[in-house]
Amino acid sequence: MSSDSVPHGSRAIYPGSFDPLTNGHLDVIERAAGVFGELIVAIVVNPQKRNPMFTLDDREKMLARCVAHLPNVRVSHFRGLLADYLKAQQADVIVKGLRVVSDFESEMSTALMNRSLSNVDTLFLMSDAKYSFVSSSLVKEVFFLGGDVAPFVPAPVLETMTLKRTALKGK
Repeated sequence: MSSDSVPHGSRAIYPGSFDPLTNGHLDVIERAAGVFGELIVAIVVNPQKRNPMFTLDDREKMLARCVAHLPNVRVSHFRGLLADYLKAQQADVIVKGLRVVSDFESEMSTALMNRSLSNVDTLFLMSDAKYSFVSSSLVKEVFFLGGDVAPFVPAPVLETMTLKRTALKGK
Protein backbone atom coordinates (compact mmCIF):
# COMPACT_ATOMS: atom_id res chain seq x y z
CA MET A 1 0.00 0.00 0.00
CA SER A 2 1.58 3.28 -1.02
CA SER A 3 1.25 6.40 1.09
CA ASP A 4 -0.81 7.90 -1.79
CA SER A 5 -3.54 5.30 -1.26
CA VAL A 6 -3.81 5.87 2.50
CA PRO A 7 -6.11 8.73 3.49
CA HIS A 8 -4.07 11.28 5.45
CA GLY A 9 -6.90 11.65 7.96
CA SER A 10 -6.73 8.01 8.97
CA ARG A 11 -5.78 6.65 12.38
CA ALA A 12 -3.05 4.03 12.67
CA ILE A 13 -1.85 2.04 15.65
CA TYR A 14 1.74 0.94 16.11
CA PRO A 15 1.63 -1.72 18.83
CA GLY A 16 4.63 -3.11 20.69
CA SER A 17 6.17 -3.75 24.07
CA PHE A 18 8.84 -1.05 23.53
CA ASP A 19 10.97 -2.47 26.35
CA PRO A 20 12.97 -0.41 25.57
CA LEU A 21 12.15 1.81 22.61
CA THR A 22 14.97 1.67 20.07
CA ASN A 23 16.02 4.04 17.30
CA GLY A 24 14.55 1.47 14.90
CA HIS A 25 11.14 1.86 16.58
CA LEU A 26 11.48 5.63 16.51
CA ASP A 27 12.36 5.56 12.80
CA VAL A 28 9.16 3.61 12.08
CA ILE A 29 7.13 6.00 14.26
CA GLU A 30 8.49 9.08 12.49
CA ARG A 31 7.87 7.63 9.04
CA ALA A 32 4.36 6.41 9.91
CA ALA A 33 3.54 9.82 11.43
CA GLY A 34 4.23 11.31 8.01
CA VAL A 35 1.73 8.98 6.36
CA PHE A 36 -1.22 8.97 8.76
CA GLY A 37 -3.34 11.74 10.20
CA GLU A 38 -2.95 10.23 13.66
CA LEU A 39 -0.60 7.57 14.96
CA ILE A 40 -1.18 5.89 18.30
CA VAL A 41 1.91 4.20 19.67
CA ALA A 42 0.28 1.55 21.83
CA ILE A 43 2.25 -0.29 24.47
CA VAL A 44 1.01 -3.85 24.68
CA VAL A 45 0.67 -5.09 28.24
CA ASN A 46 1.58 -8.72 27.64
CA PRO A 47 1.42 -10.98 30.71
CA GLN A 48 3.44 -13.63 28.83
CA LYS A 49 6.46 -11.32 28.68
CA ARG A 50 7.83 -11.85 32.16
CA ASN A 51 10.14 -9.40 33.91
CA PRO A 52 10.10 -6.39 31.63
CA MET A 53 13.03 -4.04 32.09
CA PHE A 54 10.71 -1.06 32.50
CA THR A 55 7.33 -0.57 34.09
CA LEU A 56 4.43 0.43 31.89
CA ASP A 57 4.62 3.93 33.38
CA ASP A 58 8.35 4.20 32.56
CA ARG A 59 7.74 3.08 28.98
CA GLU A 60 4.89 5.57 28.52
CA LYS A 61 7.02 8.42 29.84
CA MET A 62 10.03 7.51 27.68
CA LEU A 63 7.89 7.16 24.58
CA ALA A 64 6.12 10.46 25.23
CA ARG A 65 9.47 12.24 25.50
CA CYS A 66 10.76 10.60 22.33
CA VAL A 67 7.71 11.49 20.20
CA ALA A 68 7.05 14.97 21.63
CA HIS A 69 8.25 16.51 18.34
CA LEU A 70 5.48 14.71 16.42
CA PRO A 71 2.16 16.53 16.92
CA ASN A 72 0.00 13.77 15.42
CA VAL A 73 1.45 10.98 17.60
CA ARG A 74 0.12 9.96 20.97
CA VAL A 75 1.19 7.24 23.37
CA SER A 76 -1.26 4.84 24.95
CA HIS A 77 -1.41 1.28 26.23
CA PHE A 78 -3.81 -1.64 26.22
CA ARG A 79 -4.37 -5.12 27.61
CA GLY A 80 -6.06 -7.93 25.75
CA LEU A 81 -6.65 -8.36 22.05
CA LEU A 82 -5.28 -5.84 19.62
CA ALA A 83 -8.44 -6.38 17.57
CA ASP A 84 -10.56 -5.07 20.45
CA TYR A 85 -8.25 -2.08 20.94
CA LEU A 86 -8.41 -1.29 17.21
CA LYS A 87 -12.20 -1.19 17.37
CA ALA A 88 -12.23 0.93 20.54
CA GLN A 89 -9.85 3.44 18.92
CA GLN A 90 -11.61 3.29 15.54
CA ALA A 91 -8.26 2.59 13.90
CA ASP A 92 -7.93 2.09 10.16
CA VAL A 93 -4.47 0.50 10.00
CA ILE A 94 -1.94 -1.41 12.10
CA VAL A 95 1.69 -0.39 11.56
CA LYS A 96 4.47 -2.90 12.11
CA GLY A 97 8.18 -2.52 11.48
CA LEU A 98 10.17 -5.27 9.80
CA ARG A 99 13.92 -5.65 10.21
CA VAL A 100 14.63 -8.96 8.51
CA VAL A 101 12.77 -11.68 6.60
CA SER A 102 12.15 -13.68 9.78
CA ASP A 103 10.20 -10.70 11.19
CA PHE A 104 7.83 -10.95 8.23
CA GLU A 105 7.40 -14.68 8.75
CA SER A 106 6.41 -14.20 12.38
CA GLU A 107 4.26 -11.08 11.77
CA MET A 108 2.31 -12.42 8.79
CA SER A 109 0.11 -14.83 10.76
CA THR A 110 -0.56 -12.15 13.38
CA ALA A 111 -1.54 -9.68 10.66
CA LEU A 112 -3.91 -12.20 9.09
CA MET A 113 -5.49 -13.01 12.46
CA ASN A 114 -5.94 -9.31 13.25
CA ARG A 115 -7.53 -8.77 9.84
CA SER A 116 -9.86 -11.69 10.45
CA LEU A 117 -10.87 -10.39 13.90
CA SER A 118 -11.08 -6.67 13.14
CA ASN A 119 -11.10 -6.19 9.35
CA VAL A 120 -8.07 -3.90 9.81
CA ASP A 121 -5.05 -4.33 7.56
CA THR A 122 -1.42 -4.21 8.63
CA LEU A 123 1.05 -1.92 6.89
CA PHE A 124 4.59 -3.24 7.13
CA LEU A 125 7.40 -0.67 7.07
CA MET A 126 10.93 -1.87 6.45
CA SER A 127 13.43 -0.60 8.96
CA ASP A 128 16.26 1.60 7.90
CA ALA A 129 19.16 -0.73 7.07
CA LYS A 130 21.27 0.80 9.85
CA TYR A 131 18.76 -0.55 12.41
CA SER A 132 18.12 -3.95 10.81
CA PHE A 133 20.04 -5.80 13.52
CA VAL A 134 18.78 -3.77 16.50
CA SER A 135 16.21 -5.35 18.80
CA SER A 136 15.10 -4.41 22.30
CA SER A 137 16.36 -7.76 23.60
CA LEU A 138 19.80 -7.28 22.10
CA VAL A 139 20.01 -3.69 23.36
CA LYS A 140 19.20 -4.84 26.92
CA GLU A 141 21.75 -7.64 26.77
CA VAL A 142 24.55 -5.41 25.47
CA PHE A 143 23.68 -2.67 27.96
CA PHE A 144 23.72 -4.91 31.03
CA LEU A 145 27.01 -6.45 29.89
CA GLY A 146 28.52 -2.97 29.86
CA GLY A 147 28.37 -2.18 26.16
CA ASP A 148 27.60 1.21 24.66
CA VAL A 149 24.03 1.28 23.32
CA ALA A 150 23.89 5.04 22.72
CA PRO A 151 23.78 4.60 18.90
CA PHE A 152 20.76 2.32 19.19
CA VAL A 153 18.33 4.10 21.55
CA PRO A 154 17.00 7.66 21.84
CA ALA A 155 18.66 9.83 24.52
CA PRO A 156 15.67 9.74 26.94
CA VAL A 157 15.74 5.94 26.82
CA LEU A 158 19.49 5.81 27.47
CA GLU A 159 19.05 8.16 30.44
CA THR A 160 16.34 5.95 31.92
CA MET A 161 18.35 2.77 31.27
CA THR A 162 21.38 4.28 32.99
CA LEU A 163 19.29 5.27 36.02
CA LYS A 164 17.85 1.75 36.17
CA ARG A 165 21.31 0.14 36.03
CA THR A 166 22.57 2.48 38.76
CA ALA A 167 19.58 1.61 40.95
CA LEU A 168 20.15 -2.11 40.41
CA LYS A 169 23.83 -1.81 41.34
CA GLY A 170 22.83 -0.04 44.56
CA LYS A 171 20.74 -3.03 45.68
